[in-house]
Amino acid sequence: MTGRTYVARLDGREMQDTDAVFQQFYDGLRLPDYFGWNWNALSDCLGDLKWLSADHHVLIIEAADEALPGDVSGQRLLFRTLLRAGQRWSYRQKPEGIELGRLVVVMRCDAASAPSLKEQMLSCLEEPPLS
Repeated sequence: MTGRTYVARLDGREMQDTDAVFQQFYDGLRLPDYFGWNWNALSDCLGDLKWLSADHHVLIIEAADEALPGDVSGQRLLFRTLLRAGQRWSYRQKPEGIELGRLVVVMRCDAASAPSLKEQMLSCLEEPPLS
């Protein structure tokens, strides 16, 4: 990668409820004050990131499998939001000779949890787009 890279580290263990998820993203990505503290607002912000003066963005979520414990639908919303953001950044068309910014999302967990996290992420890919 060329250019400046912004790296944000979030912790799934700190994401005990939806408000804590949004707080982690707000703090880690320095979300703008107009952030709406809901899933659509998070999706919109992840699709933009223009307030960060960087050419590339790396979002690392430690213990991703521990986010939103006991809230299966909330965890799926989080994972789908992250997957869709990654897809949007990956498939942008660029004019010849111009390199556009990127968003890389890294979901980390311990080795024992990796197969389950992978299965969850793959099942999220099969769902229809968020409305």
